Amino acid sequence: MEKLDCVVVGAGWYGLAAAKQFHCTQPQSSLAILDSQSSLGGTWAESRLYPGLKSNNLLGTYEYPDFPMTSNDFDVKVGEHITGQAIHTYLKAYAVNFGIHDSIRLESKVLVAEHVTEGGWILTIATPKQDECKIYTRRLIIATGLTSEAFLPHFDGQESFGGKVFHGKDFHQNSDTVKTAKAVTVFGATKSAWDAVYVYATAGVKVNWVIRSSGHGPCWMAPTHVTPLKKWIEKLANTRFLTWFSPCIWGDADGYKIRNFYHGTAIGRSIVDTFWKILGSDVLTLNNYDAHPKTAKLKPWTEAMFVGASFSILNYEQDILSLVKSDKIDVFVDEVDHLSPGRVHLADGTEFESDVFLANTGWKHVPTIRFLPEGIEKDLGIPHHLIELSDDSAPPEDLANNHDLLERADQEILGRFPRLKKQPVWNKDYVPLTQQKGISSNDACKPQTPYMLYRFLVPPSPRFLETRDVAFAGVITNLSTAITAHVIGLWISAYFSGKLAVDPATAVDDEASLKRIQYQTVLYNRWGKWRYPTDWGNKQPSFIFDAVPYFDLLQLDLGLNHYRKSGWFAEMMDPYGPEDYRNINEEWSKKYDAIKSIEGSS
Repeated sequence: MEKLDCVVVGAGWYGLAAAKQFHCTQPQSSLAILDSQSSLGGTWAESRLYPGLKSNNLLGTYEYPDFPMTSNDFDVKVGEHITGQAIHTYLKAYAVNFGIHDSIRLESKVLVAEHVTEGGWILTIATPKQDECKIYTRRLIIATGLTSEAFLPHFDGQESFGGKVFHGKDFHQNSDTVKTAKAVTVFGATKSAWDAVYVYATAGVKVNWVIRSSGHGPCWMAPTHVTPLKKWIEKLANTRFLTWFSPCIWGDADGYKIRNFYHGTAIGRSIVDTFWKILGSDVLTLNNYDAHPKTAKLKPWTEAMFVGASFSILNYEQDILSLVKSDKIDVFVDEVDHLSPGRVHLADGTEFESDVFLANTGWKHVPTIRFLPEGIEKDLGIPHHLIELSDDSAPPEDLANNHDLLERADQEILGRFPRLKKQPVWNKDYVPLTQQKGISSNDACKPQTPYMLYRFLVPPSPRFLETRDVAFAGVITNLSTAITAHVIGLWISAYFSGKLAVDPATAVDDEASLKRIQYQTVLYNRWGKWRYPTDWGNKQPSFIFDAVPYFDLLQLDLGLNHYRKSGWFAEMMDPYGPEDYRNINEEWSKKYDAIKSIEGSS
């Protein structure tokens, strides 16, 4: 059996950054990066680069801090959205530049991860060349992300449909339909659905766009620059002054007390509400949804304040809303009742011809790896089925099912942020997709717990704090993917080697400290349920205006100065970008070496 010091599962943004940070901070350790796809990149792998795919980001904000994406080296210009191909090329260059490319093993799917009592994992891996092989790794980083496994339910009558039925993940493999189809149905209203509608319509294909009347509604789509001041939205979200308008449970990590005013007083909350109304109203005004009956159907059903990382950008060369107004696109807010030969039937009796049914029906947010021993998911802090209890108690190690901690967390969240008591009702007729008539799924529909990871990264259970052998990278979604991946990659490597200034593993031998970090874990994860209820906040960490204080939190754990601007005014008003975190590795190394030197001389 092959033995390694560290295995990273997943070669997307988070997996590559975690591997790179481990390799650069622990260069003598052996490393492998496993990915089930045929190329690196995760969401940006070659097999997933559907026609016209671009990032929401403009050049300059979607790059690792220590590896700038330049126009000279990559096919993108200033002021342009980055193409999927350019991102894929960039990620390959990143892997080569930092010496981890040769550690990547493609078409290697991890089937089972079995924890060893004394520490480490035995992985069972399926590869094309052999049925299965096993690897022992001392450390394991799960970086499969949240968009690896597509969720595609069964639609009544699809066997007789005759045309192609596929998930948005497989658009690349079915891109020939852009040229061969006469009419397509796009089901869903996520950013991927908007992209598919745009690609087909600009190719001259008739598009029938179906948005579930019992669903979440259309996602927020904004121009690149918003508010009356026309600020670049990616930078707007990372401007410290504006992060104070978000009721963030870890916001105090930035060291400013002004949140107490904004969220703890009636006047402050009035100011906060005004800010979010201006932001939301500006987007709605710029898009002018009400100018046409069809575009009116694309108006978001949620309040801007409560929208997480599903907030997306209009990154199209042509005006997609003008296309919607044309006869190229029809929009239906209804339910799919069934499919028949060459036709799609809606619940209200509407039916239309269709050669293709492209479903944007979401993802399986839980790792598909089978973890052993059985039941270990509770200790790992990853989603698992709710436990039916005979009383109001729960096993103390199962934080996601501990009613006392959940109630305590709710009281603190709503006590500190009273505005969150007024939860939005985006759809009073909401029905989960798997419970909708005409749609079925083999996947278990039993409710699952949300992630319960300390700092959204590691299990807070004594079992894993003692062994320091597992971390999860990529269960977080925000508008600052590359920065987040870089910072948490360093944090994970420091945690593995016991080099955090604020180390959760030291709580193992102190019951009070252990209870404190476990409660904080519940508090931070539970916060998403109230802060981003219409996004994935009730399942996993999803946030926008809360990224900078999250980076502050991790930097404090690393023993670093989290104020990275030149002066108090710049600290508040200049947006944070990748360039501000470019030197954190060097700063951390110097800090740790200095501490080690002092300890050695004492």
